[in-house]
Amino acid sequence: MLPAPRYDAPVHDLVILYLFDIDGTLLRARGSGARAFDAVIAAQHGIAEACRGMRFGGKTDPALLDEVLIARRGRAATAIEREAFLSAYVPRLEVELMQRGLDVLPGATEALCFLAELSDVRIGVATGNVRAGAELKLQRARLEGWFAFGGYGCDSPQRAELVARAIERGRGDCRVRDVVVVGDTVHDIAAARACGAIACAVATGSEGAQDLDGADVVWASLYELPAWHAARFCAGRPPAALPGSTDP
Repeated sequence: MLPAPRYDAPVHDLVILYLFDIDGTLLRARGSGARAFDAVIAAQHGIAEACRGMRFGGKTDPALLDEVLIARRGRAATAIEREAFLSAYVPRLEVELMQRGLDVLPGATEALCFLAELSDVRIGVATGNVRAGAELKLQRARLEGWFAFGGYGCDSPQRAELVARAIERGRGDCRVRDVVVVGDTVHDIAAARACGAIACAVATGSEGAQDLDGADVVWASLYELPAWHAARFCAGRPPAALPGSTDP
């Protein structure tokens, strides 16, 4: 069994909040989200292959729905349409995940294990998935136990606003030393900047390292996170060895 995150630091201590994107950062869902979007939009709006040619990375579920309907119908979704879509989307996503599976990306489990051992670190998510969809993906990847809070696409269609919501939830009664946003797209970087957070990009999603150079650091994989954390926050002390890690 994987260890649970440690949130036992005294409330007067400074804490570091780590906020992880999900798709392309922690896992790859093998197209399950796009297939679920297509199926529900076809059923509710009669539009076949509505998501063809769309880029999902870094966008929120509500914003993606609006993007589809604006492109295909010339207007954004109404509140009633959005509610109906999400009510059908999450069960369909569960079916797709069961049928297609997913992949945990290199270094994700090891990086989370490293951070969970640090009493001055709190780990959350900042994802464009609605909360129920995020929980499904994390459960299928067996990563759900690492995260005690988050910001989600159901908090706001704007990524910076959901990151701000995650920070608010993660702060609790502690003083925050730094916020670290970890993601795989320029949208994650922009949201981090808008919230005054450190932007860490990982080139395991749809965008290459050259597209992510606006981040404070760009990693080839999450295997690089512990050494970066030690150099940034631990006065050069080396991190503990990562089980199963390899040189990036």
